[in-house]
Amino acid sequence: MDEILDTRGLKCPLPALKAEKRLESLPAGSRLTVLATDPMARVDIPVLCNRLGHTHQSSEADGVYRFEITVTR
Repeated sequence: MDEILDTRGLKCPLPALKAEKRLESLPAGSRLTVLATDPMARVDIPVLCNRLGHTHQSSEADGVYRFEITVTR
């Protein structure tokens, strides 16, 4: 199951909080793509993934940060 969470325009800590809430409902093996424009998301989302034990990859293009999170629990 792949989902997209668009948090563009939201400020810290909302992108991470919304991502955490969405991740809670996803089964293992799912992938959540989070889109964000707040620069703090570059810190908050990886910290969230590490705390929850999920793997992630990130990229940035045109001021939009993209986080590909794979649910591992």
